[in-house]
Amino acid sequence: MQALWLAFDEIAGKGVDLWFILKFLVYLTLSLVPMALPIAILLSSIMALGSLSEHYEFAAIKSAGISLYRVIRPLVILTILISGLNFFFLNNVYPWSTFKQKNLYINIKKKKPALALIPGTFNADIPNYSIYFKEKYGEELNLLRGIKISDLSKRKGNVTRITAEKGKITTEPGSKYLTFTLENGYFYEEDLNNRNMKQRKRALHSKAKFDKHIINIDISSFSLDDLDSTKIKQHYTMLSLTQLDSIGGTKKTAYDEYITAKSRSYFLRSNANKLYKYHDSLVDLNISMPILDNFIMHNQIIVLDNAIQSIERNQDLLKNQKNTFKSKRKGLNLYDFEYYNRIAFSLACLVLFFIGAPLGAIIRKGGFGLPMIAAIVIFVVYFFITQLGKNLAEESAISALTGSWVSTLILLPIGFFLTRRASKGMGIINISGFFDKIKSFFTIFKKH
Repeated sequence: MQALWLAFDEIAGKGVDLWFILKFLVYLTLSLVPMALPIAILLSSIMALGSLSEHYEFAAIKSAGISLYRVIRPLVILTILISGLNFFFLNNVYPWSTFKQKNLYINIKKKKPALALIPGTFNADIPNYSIYFKEKYGEELNLLRGIKISDLSKRKGNVTRITAEKGKITTEPGSKYLTFTLENGYFYEEDLNNRNMKQRKRALHSKAKFDKHIINIDISSFSLDDLDSTKIKQHYTMLSLTQLDSIGGTKKTAYDEYITAKSRSYFLRSNANKLYKYHDSLVDLNISMPILDNFIMHNQIIVLDNAIQSIERNQDLLKNQKNTFKSKRKGLNLYDFEYYNRIAFSLACLVLFFIGAPLGAIIRKGGFGLPMIAAIVIFVVYFFITQLGKNLAEESAISALTGSWVSTLILLPIGFFLTRRASKGMGIINISGFFDKIKSFFTIFKKH
């Protein structure tokens, strides 16, 4: 519900038709169903078994010779069916609803560019501009504070910058311009016409202070007439398992080709292809080792300088390409993680049931009090472990397969442990037995 209210608050009252708001909320609701099913199973199992234990109905069942395993057997079958339904949602409904929801949200932001501007980040969604501001406030969220605007239309980098203490965004219906009214700021521009890098460091620049400054940004190419258009189609959350496998394989092939091309480029750039291993009979015996001893001091310095410069150029090139390598690798890892997580998360209903059912029988509490708290804590732990596995898999610290199954591998044994304890009528931890063991341990030393 919180996600729905946050989404509604973000797009409502911004000039978007009610029909598109309802469509967006329906798509968002469908995408949240696979997340809602596991926590619903967890909460209902704790409440149901807890209520039976609280009113001693479970004790009566046990006195009749019916074990816990027999009681929960139909519930296990039902949970397996719900897990199958969850897998259907994850593989079919969830990708489709995410595809529709994300594209509709992007189109709404393009229709209302002010929605696309996010506080605390450099917003580059509007072509030829980078816009940063610390805070967005006001009834219509069109008042800004701590503004930095960079005009990139000259294609020469960040040469025109505008800063202001505060400002306001306005746009007229049907207008192709987004107007920024800035107050108490500075305008800064560098003159880089026909200059090389050395001359740019000494180039003149202009700086002006203003009390009020108005900027009109052309958003004609940014706004779209059709809110139902779909531009993003291959995001990993929008694909079924078959599509993830197919598109992920294609991207892996492209990544391997990219790595091969880059490694070949570095190989040729370092002139490693010109290194040959000569036969001993072809080596000039008059050449002394090391090779530098065959040159005079002046030439030795030249050779070393050239070698150092070549190494530094290659190091700088590798540093510049590092983020590209990492982003491409992260993208592939996310495709792999999503593929395995669809299967692992569909079993979340079953895993959380084996925790919730015996836990309800142990705590002996029904209703929405303690069971609600226990369900929230357990699901937060499950979600945290899943996100941790995702982050580690994204950074290639662990494999995508391990990252997607790590929450199940941790919580499923706990579920079996709780089921075993509940079937024997024992608590989670036998406190008295624990202290008895400690007491007997010290008794041994006392006897000696």
